[in-house]
Amino acid sequence: MSNLGEIPGVLNVLLLDSDGKRVAVRYYDSAMKTTATQMKFEKEVFSKTSRNNARGEAEIALLDNHIVVYKFCADLHFFVTAKVDENEIIVATVLNAFFDAVSLLLRGVVEKRAALENLDLVLLTIDELIDGGIILETDPNNIANRVTMRGAEGQDTPLAEQSLASALAIAREQLTRNLLR
Repeated sequence: MSNLGEIPGVLNVLLLDSDGKRVAVRYYDSAMKTTATQMKFEKEVFSKTSRNNARGEAEIALLDNHIVVYKFCADLHFFVTAKVDENEIIVATVLNAFFDAVSLLLRGVVEKRAALENLDLVLLTIDELIDGGIILETDPNNIANRVTMRGAEGQDTPLAEQSLASALAIAREQLTRNLLR
């Protein structure tokens, strides 16, 4: 458990393929600055969890003083890692929010090819979920609405009713605006 008064947080969010290769990752741990360190950690996480069948509910593992909460779907492996003293339920909630928001944005086609084709949406999803290791939002609908540049209440056309082309255009426009700042 976190100390009272301490804000719950995560160390990283990983989306790996079925071979353990990166699809999308974000690190918030100062000990994971180099790509080599990150790749080594990803390999350890993948080798520890790949033999499990985490296709339904999220599973939890301990790895080098880290809690790793993970879930698999098709050829994608979703991971959220936190310090060992973090609340597992909070970390699992973050993982489920990540998975559900990506599923919404990819219109239920949660597989590597769709994730790579919509990598901007996946990365924006992580950014709307976590900032600097601090959990910002855990409601997948709010996250998906923010990624597609609609209000958190979704005043505009619901995501399920948007055409794929318009959703991509909105996401690209938001990404371009953010990059030009």
